[in-house]
Amino acid sequence: MANLLDQLAAMTVVVADTGDIDAIRQFTPRDATTNPSLILAAAQIPTYQDLIDRSLRESRQLIGDAAGADAVVSEALDEISVTFGKEILKIVPGRVSTEVDARLSYDTEAMIAKARKLIGLYNAAGIGNERVLIKIASTWEGIKAAELLEKEGIHCNLTLLFGFSQAVACAEAGVTLISPFVGRILDWYKKSTGRDSYSGPEDPGVISVTQIFNYFKTYDYKTEVMGASFRNIEEIIELAGCDLLTISPGLMDQLRSSDGELDRKLNAFDPGATQDQIHLNQEKFRALMLDDVMASEKLDEGIRGFCKAIETLEAQLAHRLAELEGGAAFGHAVHEIFLLNDLDGDGCITREEWLGSDAVFDALDTDQDGRLAPEDVRGGLGAAVAISR
Repeated sequence: MANLLDQLAAMTVVVADTGDIDAIRQFTPRDATTNPSLILAAAQIPTYQDLIDRSLRESRQLIGDAAGADAVVSEALDEISVTFGKEILKIVPGRVSTEVDARLSYDTEAMIAKARKLIGLYNAAGIGNERVLIKIASTWEGIKAAELLEKEGIHCNLTLLFGFSQAVACAEAGVTLISPFVGRILDWYKKSTGRDSYSGPEDPGVISVTQIFNYFKTYDYKTEVMGASFRNIEEIIELAGCDLLTISPGLMDQLRSSDGELDRKLNAFDPGATQDQIHLNQEKFRALMLDDVMASEKLDEGIRGFCKAIETLEAQLAHRLAELEGGAAFGHAVHEIFLLNDLDGDGCITREEWLGSDAVFDALDTDQDGRLAPEDVRGGLGAAVAISR
């Protein structure tokens, strides 16, 4: 009998949730997704230093010698995102998701401009729109940006999606794909209820994605559903049959090492029961989001976390740029990171306090004790710099 990963791939498109190109090569998924958090984690790996250095040098050439480091780093962020995307597309036969700066999440016009720039960089490299998904946060402003971009032939992946109203608004806007965050929904319910665990079928994240999937298929929306942010393989097993699932290399390895029969839980041709169809305008969307405390809190938290990852990556890039150009390198702002993340002031950051992505937390938590001390952050973020010395 085939392992669980192979069985899953026969009924669901498996997407690699990583910026680690070697991991993508190992698991050979159809699609891959990345973002600044995942690139930050990948930047700790010596193999990718050349990619980052190349992007910094090309950005300097584009911006010019007179420009300050901030301008070069800003340009390099886009270049690096697309550079990683291009490398990934050499391996996967399908699409790669590339993220719009989360700091633009409430500015429709700025997101549209950034998306056009990113797709332009891919097009300049000979890569067509059909192989790229532009990743945008599922704010009302982000959904409206995606609606216009889709009409221009730029396909979008709406991320940081936690609530049913976000999903419905995305479907009505005609976006290509949504990424509901299964594990982060579970995190919120565990914290709010005090429960230590939920079984697979009663997992709130699983229930949310199942509800969205059945609604989309019942009313023939073309928007694809891609479950994301998994905490364990039980969540993945319960969503077998979903259009796509984006899975970290660690969980893919667990699935590949597990035997047993995998049952299809979701079926696009025979969806489960669902509610009456609804239609949303901005007023109704915002009212439903206000009523959904979990979705509102997690969306805000997620945007702040993604912004933090971008800012941390910018600091690392500026440090590296200074070294490449012979300037004096400066240390990373570990103190500032702790001020933002160490909510109880006890000198360490737990996973629950961490506002960034799980991938970055895991990359920094080298002893896997679930806590980040200052030396963990300092050592992890300085790793890429040490490589060059």
